[in-house]
Amino acid sequence: MRIITGTARGRRLAAPEGRDVRPTPERVKEGIFSALQFDIEGRRVLDLFAGSGQLGLEALSRGAESAVMIDDNVSAVEVIKNNAKNTGLMKQCRISRMDYSEYLKSAAAKGEKFDLVFLDPPYAKDVKDEVLKKVSRAGILAPGAIIVCESDVDRFAEDEAVYGLSFRRKYRYGRVFITMLEMPAESEASDRAVSEESSL
Repeated sequence: MRIITGTARGRRLAAPEGRDVRPTPERVKEGIFSALQFDIEGRRVLDLFAGSGQLGLEALSRGAESAVMIDDNVSAVEVIKNNAKNTGLMKQCRISRMDYSEYLKSAAAKGEKFDLVFLDPPYAKDVKDEVLKKVSRAGILAPGAIIVCESDVDRFAEDEAVYGLSFRRKYRYGRVFITMLEMPAESEASDRAVSEESSL
């Protein structure tokens, strides 16, 4: 694995060992960041199942303002820290070993907001019904935030609104499915709320 482009271009990244760890394949990462190329500069990033930290670090290399990287595996957290140091991006990172649901509660209590969220949980977790539900309702998404979901099955229908998030686009890379969703901008959210109230 390596950083594809930006300030840390070409830097090699280590991956945690173990059968439960599944780094995003290189061509999938290239596809994700090609789709996001105009939505990274200055963004606050959350990599919720960080693994090696490669998605958060790639975003930082491309101009993201900051990245919070969360994983509940102690060896993964050590790898993330080493990768952040080796890429020279450690100052822009906050790295914690924590269960994702506990982190969401903590971030919400502190009023943290994110513009770009990567969700690549173990495939045993349901990214749509379990993880995304908690993320969308935690109050940590900034208006216009983009959520990138990775899974091994196609869990999202095209143009389907999920927990108040609008469908953005979908890609398939072999057995990997990438779905991008978007938090409505404040004006859109207000219009939607008014519409819902008037229909009651």
